[in-house]
Amino acid sequence: MNSIFQDANRQQIANRRRKDVIIHLVFIVATSIGVLALCALIIDILMDGLSRLQPDLFTNFPSRKAAGSGMKSAIVGSIYMLIIMLPVSFILGVGAAIYLEEYAGKNRFTRLIQLNISTLAGVPSIVYGILGLTLFVRLLAFERSLLAGAFTMTLLVLPIIIVSAQEAIRAVPKSRRDASFALGATKWQTVSRSVIPSSISGILTGVILAMSRAIGETAPLVMIGAMTYINFLPTSLKDSFTVMPIQIYNWISKPQLEFKELAASGIIVLLALLLIMNFSAILLRNKYQKKY
Repeated sequence: MNSIFQDANRQQIANRRRKDVIIHLVFIVATSIGVLALCALIIDILMDGLSRLQPDLFTNFPSRKAAGSGMKSAIVGSIYMLIIMLPVSFILGVGAAIYLEEYAGKNRFTRLIQLNISTLAGVPSIVYGILGLTLFVRLLAFERSLLAGAFTMTLLVLPIIIVSAQEAIRAVPKSRRDASFALGATKWQTVSRSVIPSSISGILTGVILAMSRAIGETAPLVMIGAMTYINFLPTSLKDSFTVMPIQIYNWISKPQLEFKELAASGIIVLLALLLIMNFSAILLRNKYQKKY
């Protein structure tokens, strides 16, 4: 009887191992397909765009002639939008996370708010474009300005920043708070001098990754009417603007091959900027990360 049970157990173990091997192979194949497709796209973009990756691309304004066209206004517009977005998003997002984690009571109302924030983090970006069009462009009469675009993208990244900042604050051990209170610190002193410094790496990482998403978004800015052809630099918050994804979209929609090459070179610039921002997030996380 024991030998029968042992044989059955060995057979079950062999079946589980066989299933594990099959699932492992499926995961490897799926990952390989995704990586190969990404590599093929990057190689194709590099082959088309490297020839047009010249100083004129950064110093010239967009033009109807591909030979003298550049993306100066789009690069500057993206930078201006990030400069406006960053402080507003950081203050509102991190402030909301601190309130929800450290001050708000754990009741049904706060759980409802938390559920809504988590849901908003996964809402398609076009929905934020419709909201920005209704709220900032029409209701507040910002028109198709840099301010309207920056505030619309702030709405897009706020849920992401709040969720990531909450996770970073939640990861701080309770013992640090208790030790601070035991030394006579107030609630705000504990939060500002113990909790936030301990969680700053996770907070900064979430903020930078959220900015990376915002700089590559097109749909919300198309909805609020961001211009596709701008041959001047914005001088005030009420001026019209364009950004790199919209300029790339404009070029790639044209039938001429030269504009396709310009679009590929613009994609290379945008990818480089995104990689720099993500690499900065990794460096900040490694520099300020604390082990408990």
